[in-house]
Amino acid sequence: MNVTAYDLAQRFVGVKEIAGASSTPIILAMLQLDGTWPKDDSVPWCSAFTNFVAWLLRLPRSKSLAARSWLSIGRPIPIEDAIAENDVVVLEREGGGHVGFFARYEQTMQTVWILGGNQKDSVCVEDFPAARVLGVRRLAE
Repeated sequence: MNVTAYDLAQRFVGVKEIAGASSTPIILAMLQLDGTWPKDDSVPWCSAFTNFVAWLLRLPRSKSLAARSWLSIGRPIPIEDAIAENDVVVLEREGGGHVGFFARYEQTMQTVWILGGNQKDSVCVEDFPAARVLGVRRLAE
């Protein structure tokens, strides 16, 4: 059985930040995978989650906490060709970006669903306007 990034990412659905001074240990581990500066889970951690899942599967990864860093990882593909396996979606966000694993695309509604971290302070599937998509990248075939 081949485990995809999407399959593995689903295992983390429900992991969420702890309000206040405490941090969720698994989120902190994700944040500190490539550096030691994040001391709590109050920083944006969508890229940390994506890097963590990719690291567990030995897939290409950005090694950065910047969501837009994923625009240079893997192979670019059109959103219409994306599948819920090893594809990541990078979104525009005021002051930065957002990244997560492609879940589905509804062309008529111009909506993309992403399985990602730091969505409502947790790992979940959330919908976004397709107009915010900066790029879709395939990490593995």
